[in-house]
Amino acid sequence: MTIAVRALLLCVTAACCCAGDGVAQPYPAKPVRYIVTGSPGSSTDALGRLMAEGLAQQFGRQFVVENRTGGGSNIGPEYVAKSPADGYTLLQMTISHTVNVTLYKALGYDIVRDFAPVTQIATEPAVLVVHPSLPVRSVPALIKLAKAQPGALTYSSGGTGTFTFLAAELFNGQAGIKMLHVPYKGGGPALNAVIAGEVTVYFAPLGVAMPHLHSGRLWPLGVTTLKRLPLLPDLPSVAESGLNGYESGNWFGLMVPAKTPREIVVSLHAAALAVLRSPLTIKRLSDLAYVPVGNAPEELAAHIRIEVERLGKIVRRLNLSAD
Repeated sequence: MTIAVRALLLCVTAACCCAGDGVAQPYPAKPVRYIVTGSPGSSTDALGRLMAEGLAQQFGRQFVVENRTGGGSNIGPEYVAKSPADGYTLLQMTISHTVNVTLYKALGYDIVRDFAPVTQIATEPAVLVVHPSLPVRSVPALIKLAKAQPGALTYSSGGTGTFTFLAAELFNGQAGIKMLHVPYKGGGPALNAVIAGEVTVYFAPLGVAMPHLHSGRLWPLGVTTLKRLPLLPDLPSVAESGLNGYESGNWFGLMVPAKTPREIVVSLHAAALAVLRSPLTIKRLSDLAYVPVGNAPEELAAHIRIEVERLGKIVRRLNLSAD
């Protein structure tokens, strides 16, 4: 064997070994970006950080939360939809993204075509709160004041298309009133706005609202679930306060770009379920007023299709548009 041939064989062998090592390297081999569309301090952000921490423990790799806010929650999913389908960019989807399918005439992504579902993470109720200076202490009193002073009441939201926006517009439509919308870039600023008295009303995610209810900086009028909640057993629901059938809330799903390898989706699904079923996570979710879910990818896909149709009907009925 000549020296040249021997050198060539050594190079080929080394290349094969390197390629073999690359294939065998388990996922993830580097930090993973976890994209949330809520601002720091929002309930969406809190859940994202909890999940990222849990996934990091499961995989032994960093899962880094990135807040991509604004644009009616559309900036985050558009970014993920255009990211490589390699499992290193995750999206925490919310109900807002299913609302936006109808609310916006043109989106930079397709909610079904551009994403592969992993699992539904959790659901989240909200509570209708007002600044304590507002002279109302019940849902009927709020509606009465809004009718007596058209356009005088304002409500904050994390942006057009967010679930806090939808909850308020459902309330407007069902109560026959018109509170003026003041959008903010995320749930954190929207919450701070009502605490500061910049706006009068907010449909706050329950978990982030609780400390301010206890301190008296916000006054609760009703929860957005059909029935009362164990965390606030003495607070009636909006539905039982005169708006029969009123119900609103948020949900969260873990997504990856479409065409992400199946084995990565399976790996992420198993890790996410392990996180959601751990006693520590269940306790932390309960403290934040979340209800963990953890279902199959196919179930989340079906849920998204149902939500797009359900919320589309509501958006059209209320004649809502973000364009």
